[in-house]
Amino acid sequence: MMTQPEILLKTADLPWVPIIEGIDFKLLRASSETGTWSVIFKAKKGSFFPAHKHFGAGEYLMLKGRMEYRVGVAVEGDYGYEPIDSIHEMTTFTEDSELLFTNHGVVLFLNEDGTYGEALDYKYVADLAAQHLK
Repeated sequence: MMTQPEILLKTADLPWVPIIEGIDFKLLRASSETGTWSVIFKAKKGSFFPAHKHFGAGEYLMLKGRMEYRVGVAVEGDYGYEPIDSIHEMTTFTEDSELLFTNHGVVLFLNEDGTYGEALDYKYVADLAAQHLK
Protein backbone atom coordinates (compact mmCIF):
# COMPACT_ATOMS: atom_id res chain seq x y z
CA MET A 1 0.00 0.00 0.00
CA MET A 2 1.43 3.35 -1.05
CA THR A 3 1.10 6.16 1.45
CA GLN A 4 1.22 9.89 0.83
CA PRO A 5 4.52 11.57 1.67
CA GLU A 6 4.71 14.05 4.50
CA ILE A 7 4.70 17.67 3.37
CA LEU A 8 6.37 20.74 4.80
CA LEU A 9 5.89 23.83 2.65
CA LYS A 10 7.52 27.21 3.09
CA THR A 11 4.41 29.13 2.04
CA ALA A 12 6.28 32.45 1.95
CA ASP A 13 8.24 31.02 -1.01
CA LEU A 14 5.17 29.94 -2.99
CA PRO A 15 3.95 32.20 -5.80
CA TRP A 16 0.54 33.88 -5.71
CA VAL A 17 -1.44 32.55 -8.68
CA PRO A 18 -4.33 34.60 -10.11
CA ILE A 19 -7.58 32.63 -10.31
CA ILE A 20 -10.39 35.23 -10.55
CA GLU A 21 -10.10 38.98 -10.91
CA GLY A 22 -8.85 40.29 -7.57
CA ILE A 23 -8.30 36.81 -6.06
CA ASP A 24 -5.03 34.84 -6.03
CA PHE A 25 -4.07 31.58 -4.37
CA LYS A 26 -1.09 29.61 -3.13
CA LEU A 27 -1.45 25.88 -3.68
CA LEU A 28 -0.69 23.84 -0.59
CA ARG A 29 -1.85 20.43 -1.78
CA ALA A 30 -3.91 18.81 -4.53
CA SER A 31 -4.72 15.10 -4.35
CA SER A 32 -5.64 13.12 -7.45
CA GLU A 33 -6.51 10.19 -5.16
CA THR A 34 -9.16 11.94 -3.08
CA GLY A 35 -9.93 15.09 -5.09
CA THR A 36 -9.09 17.20 -2.04
CA TRP A 37 -7.28 20.48 -2.56
CA SER A 38 -5.98 23.05 -0.08
CA VAL A 39 -5.05 26.64 -0.87
CA ILE A 40 -4.53 30.00 0.72
CA PHE A 41 -6.74 32.56 -1.03
CA LYS A 42 -5.78 36.23 -1.04
CA ALA A 43 -8.66 38.49 -2.02
CA LYS A 44 -8.62 42.21 -2.63
CA LYS A 45 -11.31 44.40 -1.13
CA GLY A 46 -14.36 44.32 -3.42
CA SER A 47 -13.47 41.03 -5.12
CA PHE A 48 -15.84 38.07 -5.06
CA PHE A 49 -16.46 34.49 -6.04
CA PRO A 50 -19.54 34.29 -8.26
CA ALA A 51 -22.44 31.93 -7.57
CA HIS A 52 -21.26 28.35 -7.12
CA LYS A 53 -22.22 24.91 -5.82
CA HIS A 54 -20.07 22.59 -3.72
CA PHE A 55 -19.98 19.00 -4.98
CA GLY A 56 -17.49 18.27 -2.22
CA ALA A 57 -17.53 19.65 1.30
CA GLY A 58 -15.40 22.72 1.91
CA GLU A 59 -13.93 24.29 5.01
CA TYR A 60 -12.07 27.50 5.66
CA LEU A 61 -10.21 29.47 8.30
CA MET A 62 -10.13 33.24 7.92
CA LEU A 63 -6.55 34.42 8.39
CA LYS A 64 -7.35 38.12 7.97
CA GLY A 65 -9.98 40.41 6.52
CA ARG A 66 -13.72 39.99 6.08
CA MET A 67 -15.83 37.69 3.91
CA GLU A 68 -19.60 37.94 3.48
CA TYR A 69 -21.79 35.18 2.09
CA ARG A 70 -25.12 33.42 2.57
CA VAL A 71 -24.27 32.06 6.03
CA GLY A 72 -23.05 35.39 7.41
CA VAL A 73 -19.86 37.35 7.96
CA ALA A 74 -16.50 35.67 8.61
CA VAL A 75 -13.55 37.61 10.05
CA GLU A 76 -10.04 36.76 11.22
CA GLY A 77 -10.03 33.55 13.26
CA ASP A 78 -13.46 32.35 12.11
CA TYR A 79 -13.86 28.79 10.80
CA GLY A 80 -16.56 27.70 8.39
CA TYR A 81 -17.77 24.39 7.00
CA GLU A 82 -19.71 24.12 3.74
CA PRO A 83 -21.37 20.72 3.20
CA ILE A 84 -21.88 18.97 -0.12
CA ASP A 85 -24.64 20.60 -2.20
CA SER A 86 -24.13 24.03 -0.58
CA ILE A 87 -25.01 26.80 -3.02
CA HIS A 88 -23.59 30.27 -2.52
CA GLU A 89 -25.06 33.09 -4.57
CA MET A 90 -21.93 35.24 -4.16
CA THR A 91 -19.03 35.32 -1.73
CA THR A 92 -17.75 38.88 -1.32
CA PHE A 93 -14.61 40.23 0.33
CA THR A 94 -15.32 43.65 1.85
CA GLU A 95 -11.72 44.03 3.09
CA ASP A 96 -8.38 42.74 1.84
CA SER A 97 -8.56 39.14 3.05
CA GLU A 98 -6.70 35.84 3.29
CA LEU A 99 -8.16 32.45 4.12
CA LEU A 100 -7.01 28.88 4.29
CA PHE A 101 -9.47 26.83 2.22
CA THR A 102 -9.78 23.07 1.74
CA ASN A 103 -12.34 21.50 -0.56
CA HIS A 104 -13.03 17.78 -0.72
CA GLY A 105 -14.08 17.66 -4.37
CA VAL A 106 -15.38 19.95 -7.07
CA VAL A 107 -16.86 23.43 -6.91
CA LEU A 108 -18.93 24.35 -9.98
CA PHE A 109 -19.64 27.96 -10.83
CA LEU A 110 -23.19 28.68 -11.87
CA ASN A 111 -24.17 30.57 -15.01
CA GLU A 112 -26.84 33.26 -14.80
CA ASP A 113 -29.44 30.77 -16.09
CA GLY A 114 -28.54 28.29 -13.30
CA THR A 115 -26.62 25.88 -15.52
CA TYR A 116 -23.16 24.72 -14.53
CA GLY A 117 -20.16 26.68 -15.73
CA GLU A 118 -16.46 26.36 -15.00
CA ALA A 119 -15.23 23.69 -12.58
CA LEU A 120 -12.79 24.36 -9.77
CA ASP A 121 -11.13 21.15 -8.62
CA TYR A 122 -7.79 19.63 -7.60
CA LYS A 123 -6.60 19.32 -11.22
CA TYR A 124 -7.52 22.86 -12.20
CA VAL A 125 -5.68 24.46 -9.26
CA ALA A 126 -2.69 22.12 -9.67
CA ASP A 127 -2.39 22.86 -13.40
CA LEU A 128 -2.76 26.60 -12.85
CA ALA A 129 -0.14 26.61 -10.10
CA ALA A 130 2.27 24.52 -12.24
CA GLN A 131 2.06 27.14 -15.02
CA HIS A 132 3.37 29.76 -12.58
CA LEU A 133 6.33 27.64 -11.49
CA LYS A 134 7.81 27.47 -14.99
